[in-house]
Amino acid sequence: MSRLRKLLLMDAHNCPWWLGYTFDNPIRRVVHNPAIILDGLVEEGQTVVDVGCGLGYFSLALARIVGDRGTVIALDVQPEMLSRARARAKLQGVDSLIDFRLCEPDSLNLRDSVDFVLAFWMVHEVSNQEALLAEIRFALKPAGHLFLVEPKVHVTASRFEKTVEVARASGFEIVVGPQVRFSRSVVCSPSASISGEAP
Repeated sequence: MSRLRKLLLMDAHNCPWWLGYTFDNPIRRVVHNPAIILDGLVEEGQTVVDVGCGLGYFSLALARIVGDRGTVIALDVQPEMLSRARARAKLQGVDSLIDFRLCEPDSLNLRDSVDFVLAFWMVHEVSNQEALLAEIRFALKPAGHLFLVEPKVHVTASRFEKTVEVARASGFEIVVGPQVRFSRSVVCSPSASISGEAP
């Protein structure tokens, strides 16, 4: 029964790399167009992070937005994901703009100062959300933003609200963000009342 629950994505888990192709494909652009979703959140020249980058769907789009003066840090816990994302970036000519990094299940190992962090459909896979969000909070510049997006099919409204409360407790202020189809989303900004300390 536990295998069936994981296959149906009902338990905490990491999406296997081979399943990524079912939703990371050209058809997805009709539902999740990165240019529309990220409009106004990311600017040219910025340093941005794609947490749980998977096969690179958003990493590639972020690279095109930040351009030659910017950097995308693409993080994932699965080497297979990073390998395939790197190959796709090379095919699209943006591999020089993306720093692919293998992170750990309990730490992003993110020591950079960044302008923007995207956590798209991945926070529900993390067992220690407090540690994850605290680490992101520490990495963000004072004017930076975290865009937190979770899938409605896996994350109920009450479960999402619990994650939002964890974000608040981690030093974020919550503001209304872009609406994303089939998703629950918020934009989180570092709170001025909480000084950043290394998690």
